[in-house]
Amino acid sequence: MSFRFACKDGRAHLVVGPDNNVVDLEKASDGHFTSEPIDAFRRWDEVRGFAASCTDPGVPCSTDDLNAPSPWPSQVFGIGLNYRKHAEETGAKIPDTPLTFTKFPSSIGNPNADVPVAGPAVDWEVELVVVISKGGRDINESDAWDNVAGVCVGQDISDRALQLATVPPQFNLGKSRENYSPFGPWLVDAKDLASKDKLEVVCTLNGTEVQRETTDDLIFTVPQIISYLSGIVQLLPGDVIFTGTPGGVGAARKPPVFLKKGDVLESWLTGISHTVNRCV
Repeated sequence: MSFRFACKDGRAHLVVGPDNNVVDLEKASDGHFTSEPIDAFRRWDEVRGFAASCTDPGVPCSTDDLNAPSPWPSQVFGIGLNYRKHAEETGAKIPDTPLTFTKFPSSIGNPNADVPVAGPAVDWEVELVVVISKGGRDINESDAWDNVAGVCVGQDISDRALQLATVPPQFNLGKSRENYSPFGPWLVDAKDLASKDKLEVVCTLNGTEVQRETTDDLIFTVPQIISYLSGIVQLLPGDVIFTGTPGGVGAARKPPVFLKKGDVLESWLTGISHTVNRCV
């Protein structure tokens, strides 16, 4: 069974049992592991082995009290137009290579973080998020999943007006306002995850479903994304990749629908993780 990893008060934790109790990794291992989440990603195989033998029942914890599982990554990548149905709804050409942008690390939000509505055209984008373990350069597609620590759900919140404020448009700043990259609440270890290439993402807005798709609609799969990125940059432990959003975003609706104060976004990676983000 895949183990779960979380971050609380800036410290690495395991998530155990049906009640989702948390176990402080450094304390439970008598200092064999540090409290630093990034260190856990560097030593992911060891952490997996420890988790398999850990009998600590943990302590209760609300998901509201968890940080993002990788709270201070060196690099955060986003992939645009990566679901066929999303590309079709925008009228865009299917890309030949991954349309990559950055989400600056200061945009990382806790899984249930409040989302500031910074303008008239702030949009939702539910996504499969993957976090890198050992990483490296020039990773083969066949080895890509071995370089993933775990997966969870996230929201690539997007200020569309800021995205389109320049000619030509640039995505980075419009994706990087405060709490515009919430994800979690924990990672599920990718090693033994069933159907890892056909996971389901779902998003509701105020209780109404606005997005639902499986990741077999991805134009570029997780292994293809990792191989592509690592052929250009070095992927580092704890790096975060937002892998793209399916159809159903607000900007593509007729008429467009954007987030407003008081809205509630709920996001699922079905059977794996769930987040709630309130708009303020």
